[in-house]
Amino acid sequence: MYFLSGWPKRLLCPLESLERPLHIQTDPQRAFFAVLFPSQLSIWYCRPSVLIVSYKELSKAASQFGPYKQAEWRPDSTMIAVSTANGYILFFEIPSARDKYLYEPIYPKGSPHLKGTPHYKEEQCAPSLNLEMKKVLDLQASITSLQSMLEDLLVATADGFLHLIHWDGMTNGRKAINLCTVPFSVDLQSSRAGSLMGFEDVYIRDMEYCATLDGFAVVFNDGRVGFITPMSSRFTAEQLHGVWAQDVVDGTCVAVNNKYRLMAFGCANGSVQVYTIDTTTGAMQFSHKLELTPKQYPDIWNKTGPVKLIRWSPDSCVVMVTWECGGLSLWSVFGAQLICTLGGDFAYQSDGAKKDPLKIRSMTWGSEGYHLWVIDGSSSSNLKLERNANNEAQQFGILQFQFIKSALTVNPCMSNQEQVLLQGEDRLYLNCGDAAQTQSPRNTLAHSEHNHTRERGPFSDGSLDSQGLSTLLGHRHWHVVQIHSTYLESNWPIRFSAIDKLGQNVAVVGKFGFAHYSLLTKKWKLFGNITQEQTMMVTGGLAWWNDFIVLACYNLNDHQEELRIYLRTSNLDNAFAHITKVQANTLLLSVFRDIVILFRADCSICLYSIERRSEGLNPTASIQILQEVSMSRYIPHPFLVVSVTLTSVRTETGITLKMPQQACEAESIMLNLAGQLIMLQRDRSGPQIRDKDNNPNQRKHLPFCAPVVLAQSVENVWTTCRINKQKRHLLEALWLSCGGAGMKVWLPLFPRDHRKPHSFLSRRIMLPFHINIYPLAVLFEDALVLGAVNDTVLYDCLYTQTSAREHLEVLFPFSIVERTSQIYLHHILRQLLVRNLGEQALLLAHSCATLPYFPHVLELMLHEVLEEEATSREPIPDPLLPTVAKFITEFPLFLQTVVHCARKTEYALWNYLFAAVGNPKDLFEECLMAQDLDTAASYLIILQNMEVPAVSRQHATLLFNTALEQGKWDLCRHMIRFLKAIGSGETETPPTTPTTQEPSSSSGFEFFRHRSISLSQSAENLHSKFNLTKTLSMPSGPSGKRWSKDSDCAENMYIDMMLWRHARRLLEEIKLKDLGCFAAQLGFELIGWLCKERARAARVEDFVCALKKLHKDFLWPFPVIPASSINSPFKNGKYKTAVGEQLLKSQSTDTFVNMEMDTGISNTPRSRSWLGTISSSQREIDTVSSHGPHMQDAFLSPLLSKGDECSIGSATDLTETSSMVDGDWTMVDENFSSLSLTQSELEQLSLELASKGPHKSQVQLRYLLHIFMEAGCLDWCVVIGLILRESSVISQVFSIMQSSDIDGEICQNIKTGLDAVDKWASTDCPGYKPFLSIIKPQIQKLNEIVEEQVQPEAFQPVNPSKVPEQANPRAEESRTSSSHGTNPQSDAGSSNASRHEEDKAKTEDEDSFQEGSYDCVVS
Repeated sequence: MYFLSGWPKRLLCPLESLERPLHIQTDPQRAFFAVLFPSQLSIWYCRPSVLIVSYKELSKAASQFGPYKQAEWRPDSTMIAVSTANGYILFFEIPSARDKYLYEPIYPKGSPHLKGTPHYKEEQCAPSLNLEMKKVLDLQASITSLQSMLEDLLVATADGFLHLIHWDGMTNGRKAINLCTVPFSVDLQSSRAGSLMGFEDVYIRDMEYCATLDGFAVVFNDGRVGFITPMSSRFTAEQLHGVWAQDVVDGTCVAVNNKYRLMAFGCANGSVQVYTIDTTTGAMQFSHKLELTPKQYPDIWNKTGPVKLIRWSPDSCVVMVTWECGGLSLWSVFGAQLICTLGGDFAYQSDGAKKDPLKIRSMTWGSEGYHLWVIDGSSSSNLKLERNANNEAQQFGILQFQFIKSALTVNPCMSNQEQVLLQGEDRLYLNCGDAAQTQSPRNTLAHSEHNHTRERGPFSDGSLDSQGLSTLLGHRHWHVVQIHSTYLESNWPIRFSAIDKLGQNVAVVGKFGFAHYSLLTKKWKLFGNITQEQTMMVTGGLAWWNDFIVLACYNLNDHQEELRIYLRTSNLDNAFAHITKVQANTLLLSVFRDIVILFRADCSICLYSIERRSEGLNPTASIQILQEVSMSRYIPHPFLVVSVTLTSVRTETGITLKMPQQACEAESIMLNLAGQLIMLQRDRSGPQIRDKDNNPNQRKHLPFCAPVVLAQSVENVWTTCRINKQKRHLLEALWLSCGGAGMKVWLPLFPRDHRKPHSFLSRRIMLPFHINIYPLAVLFEDALVLGAVNDTVLYDCLYTQTSAREHLEVLFPFSIVERTSQIYLHHILRQLLVRNLGEQALLLAHSCATLPYFPHVLELMLHEVLEEEATSREPIPDPLLPTVAKFITEFPLFLQTVVHCARKTEYALWNYLFAAVGNPKDLFEECLMAQDLDTAASYLIILQNMEVPAVSRQHATLLFNTALEQGKWDLCRHMIRFLKAIGSGETETPPTTPTTQEPSSSSGFEFFRHRSISLSQSAENLHSKFNLTKTLSMPSGPSGKRWSKDSDCAENMYIDMMLWRHARRLLEEIKLKDLGCFAAQLGFELIGWLCKERARAARVEDFVCALKKLHKDFLWPFPVIPASSINSPFKNGKYKTAVGEQLLKSQSTDTFVNMEMDTGISNTPRSRSWLGTISSSQREIDTVSSHGPHMQDAFLSPLLSKGDECSIGSATDLTETSSMVDGDWTMVDENFSSLSLTQSELEQLSLELASKGPHKSQVQLRYLLHIFMEAGCLDWCVVIGLILRESSVISQVFSIMQSSDIDGEICQNIKTGLDAVDKWASTDCPGYKPFLSIIKPQIQKLNEIVEEQVQPEAFQPVNPSKVPEQANPRAEESRTSSSHGTNPQSDAGSSNASRHEEDKAKTEDEDSFQEGSYDCVVS
C-alpha cells in the first residue's frame, strides 16, 4: 500500500533559536504546517519546505502562559489555537497578504513562464502570511487535549471538564461539561440510569473527533477508552452519551479513521486495539489488533514501551504508530504490517552493532500521504545547542520521510487491472516492463505461446487479453516514469493515476486538469490551453476505456459536475472531448466492459453505456445513461464508500453452464462500504424479455436485488471481465484483500460433467488464505498475486566514525521498493480439500496443470500440511495429509513431488509422510517402471536412511543396472560412489541427487575436446603410441580412484562384475559406440578387459552383421558408385598429380594418423570460404545422384550443419594433419585457386566427401581402432578398417598376424569374415567392391598364412616392445591419408612397384564407377 523511499530529509531552520521543536501539525488542506517551540510558533510551507512566519513570545508573557504544548488549526486554515502549560489557550489569526509571495522565481529570458499563466505564482512560491495573537483564554486548569470540531474547538482539561469554544465568539459560546455527569454504558440500548463513572478525578487524556460516526473517541487518564456521542444536535451534558470498550484498561492515545469508521487506541503494552461502532446496538465492537509478533521481532516485540502516537494517512488507508522507546511502524487499515523500523537495517549497523531507535515527539502526514513530518525527540536532549564554527543555521530535528503508494489507495477502479502501479510525489512506478519491448517482433512468439491457452470469449478483443507472464514478472526492477515538470509545477500534488489494460499508457491527475503518457513513444501530453486545465478539477478519479480516458470532474467556470471522455491520440483539448453533465458531485468512477459506473455524493449509483463513434478525423465516444440505483437507504455517509465496481459475478452459476454468453454481462455491483463488501445482484426472478428485435439495452434495465454483505474488513477487491472456459474457477472468482487476515477468494463451484448440481451444494464458497506479501494485483489465469515490498541498503560504512553521528545516511538505511509475487493456488486447493470438495479441487488443479510452477504448487501444499500435522503437539482428529497425498497421486508428478518434499523436510517427519503416501520401496520401484531414474536416485537416499544397508544395496544395484542400460553416465558415477559408500560403511555421506554432468567426466570417449592425439607408426615412436593410448583409456575424474586402490575389496569386485557384464553385453550386441561411451564416462579399463575377452566376447562372429551395425550406429554412409563418373579425373591420373600432390605436401612425413580435435581452426575465414567452394559443388552432385532409390540423404546433413562440433577438416584430407597451422591453410587456399579442376572433377571430389560420415564418428572409430589394436582384437580392427576403407589398417593387421604367433582360429575367423563381406558386397553393396579389390593382395597373403598354419598355437598377447620390430618392415606400405583408400598412398620411401600396383587398383576402382547406379541397402 505505502512504501518508504530513499533517505529521510532534515529541515534547516533559518532562524537562531536555542529551543527545540516539540509539536508539528499540518493544516486541514495540508499546504502548511505549524511547528511549536516552548515559546515560539512557526508556520512553514509544505512545498517547497520553507519557513514563512514565526511568532516569538515575550519573556514576561512566556512566564505567565508557560511553555506551548499543542496546536490546532481551524478547518479553513485561517486561525491556530495553541494551548500552554498553565491552562491558557492562545488564538492566532493568519491574515494573508494577497498576491504577496516570499520567494519570486526568476526564469531565463524566452521562457514560456513569462507569458504569465494564472495561479503559477501561488503554486510555486510560498505566500506571505502574518501571525497575530487575537485572543487569550484562561481555562484555569491544565489542558490535556485540543480538538477542532466543525465550527467549534473542543478542549479537555485535567479537572475533568470538556469545554466547547466557538472560533468566532469565544466568550459567548463557552460551555463546560463535567464528565462525571455524562452517562456511560456498554451500549446505547442499556438503561440510562446511573453513570458508570463514579470517580471524581477522571479526565480525558486524549481525544479525536470522528465526523462519519459523529462523536469522539476518548482515552481517560486511568487507561479506559470510550466513545462519546451527542444524542441530538445540541452539545450539552444531558445530550451526551458514552459507551465503554470493556477490554481496554491501559489506553494511552487515540486516532480515528473517518473513511472506515475505525478508532485506534494505543495501549501501554505496545499494541494498538482497533474498534468500530456496531450500527445496531451502538456498542464498541473490536475489529483487530496491531502488534509486533515475537516471530518477526524476537528481541523487541515486548520491549517497545507504551504506544506514543497514532496517525492515519490522509487517504485513510494506512496508519503510522510510534512507541515511547522509539521506532516507527506502518500498517494497512485492517492490520497488514508494511514497515517497521525496529528490525533489520533500521535497528542494526552494517557491523552488527545495535542502533538506538528513533524517538519521536510528534508527527503529521503531508499532502496526499507522500510525506511524513516527524519531530525527532531523541535529538532534543543529547545534542548540544552551541553554534558550530561556520556559524551555520542550527540543524534541528524535523525529518521528512518520503513515501510512494499504490494507485489503489485513491483510484480503486484500478482493481480490474493486472498491473501494479505505484505513485510517488513526482514519479510513477510500473511493473509492466518496457512497452516498446513487448511490441517488438522477437517477443511476439513468447506472448502468443503464453496467450494461446486463454480462450477468447465473445468480448475478448485484443485489448482485453492479459499480458504475458514475462512482462509482468520479468525482473525485480520497476519501470519508472518521471511526471512532466511543467504539469507538476502548477498542479502538485498528484492525486490520481491510472494505467490502461495493456500497460502502455498512463494518466495522472494533479490539483487541476490531467496529463497522460505513452510508454511506447515515451512522451507526455498536456493541455495546450492552460486555462482549460486550470478550470477543471477531477473529483471522482479516472479510468481508461480502450483508447479513451474517462473522468469525472468539476468545471470551475460553469460550476457544473461533468463526465468527460478524451481520446488519447488526439490533442489534449476540450474541443476533442465528449462532455456530459451530471447532477451531483461524483465521488468514484469505474469502467466495466462498455459500461461506466459512477458513485455520486447523493449516495446514488449511475450506469452509463459508452460507445465508440468513428466520424470525422478523430473517433469520438458517446455516452448515454442506462440506469440509476439509489443507495441512500443502505449508506449512512457517502464518504464511507471505498470502491464501487461492476462485475459479472453472481451466486447462481448453474445458469452460466447453459448460457455462457450471460457470464459476460454486468451482473452485480460490488460496493466496499467502510470495509464491508456489499453485493447487489440483478433481479432475474421476474419475466425476462428474450425478443431479439428488442433494443439491446433493454435487458440491462433489470432492477437490482437488495444488498447482501459478502465479507468484512475488505481493503481491495479484484475481478476480471475476461472469459476462459479452461480456467473458469479462477476467472469467475472474486478476490479480496483483508489486511492482517490475509486474502479471501469467493470461488464458484461447478457441477462436474454438466450434471445437475446438488441442491444442498452452495454455488460459491468463500475461502480464506494467508500470503506473505501485500497484494496489489491478481493475475487471474496465472494463479499469482503481485505485490511490492520495502527493502533497505546500508551505506553507513561510507562515512568516517567522527562525522558519522550527524549523517542521516548513517542513522537510516536507504529504502527501496522491490517487485514481488506469490503463488496462491496451493492454499485454495488445501482449503477445498479441508471442506471435502476434492472434486472441485481436482477440476481447479487440472485447469492449472500447464502452469510452469504447478509442480511447485503440489510440493508446497504437501510440505505445509506435513509440517503442521507432524509437529502438532495435540493429536489431530481428522488429519489432512492422507487426503492431500491421495490428491497428488492424481497427477503424473506424484513421485517427484513426494521425494522433493521429503528431501526438503527433516528426517524426523519422514515416517509420518511415508505412512500417508506409501512405502518408499514401492515408490522407488514405480520410478524404475516409469523409467524416471533421477527420481529413483532421490528415493535411494531416503531408503538409505530408513532401511538397512542390504536393502539399499539391492535397490542401488537395480538402479545401477538400469542406468547402465539407458546410458545415464552421471547417474552411474553417483551409483558407483553410493555402492562403495554402503560397502565401506561411509553411510554418513549420502550421494547427491544427480545434477548436471561434472566437468571432470568429459574424458576418453567424449572425443578429446581439449586435446589432440598424435599416433605415429614410425619405428621410433610406435612405443610411445601404445603408452599414450593406455593413458587415454585410463579413467579420469573421481571415478578413477576406484581402480587404483582397494581393487581387491569385495565391494569393488561386486561393482566390477556388473561393469564387465554390461561391457560383454554391449560387445555381443555390437554396440561399439555405447561401449566407447561407457568406458570413457565410467573410467572402465577397456584394453585390459578386451585382452581377457579376446577369444570370447571380443570375437566377431558375423562380419557382415557387424559392418552393417557400425554403419548404422556411427551414421556412416555406405559407399556408393556414382552414375555420373564419365570422364573421371582419376582415369588419367590428373587428380593424383594436381590435388593429391598438393595435399600430401602439406603433411608431415612421419605421421601415421593425426587427430586434431581442437575446433579453433575451423573458425578461420579462409577455411570457411575454401569449404564453401566444395560444399556448393556437393549440393549439385546431390541433385544429380539423388535419383538412386536408396540414397541416404541423411548422412550428408552433419557435414553442412553449423552446430556440429566437427572442424572444417571433417570433409577434407586436412583433418588428419595436426601440424597444419594458418600458413598451411593459406597455402592450400592459394594453390587451390590455381588448380584447374573441371565441374566433373569437383563432383568427384564432393562424392569423396559424401562417402564419409560425420567427423565425430570418424574420431570415435579411430579411437576404437587403437583400443582394439592394442588389446589384440584383430578381427574388430579389420571390421573398422573396412568401414573406414583404409587399406593401411588392413595391412597393419595382416603384418601383425604374419610376424607374431597368432592363434590360427583368429586368422581363420578373419578369412571367413572377409569372404562373407566380399560375397555380401557382390550382392548387396557394390560400393565396397573397389576397396576389396585394393586389399585383394593382402587377403591372398592371409589365405597363405592360414594354409601354412598346420597346428594352431595359443595366442600370446602382443608386447609393445615386440611390435615395432615386426611392424617396421611394413611401415611404409601402411602409410595413408584419410581418404578411405581412394587417395594414392605415396611416400618417399615406398617402392615404385607397390605404387604402380595401387594405381592400377584405383583405375579399376574408377572403371567400376561407370557401370551405372547401384542400390545400396542399409539394414
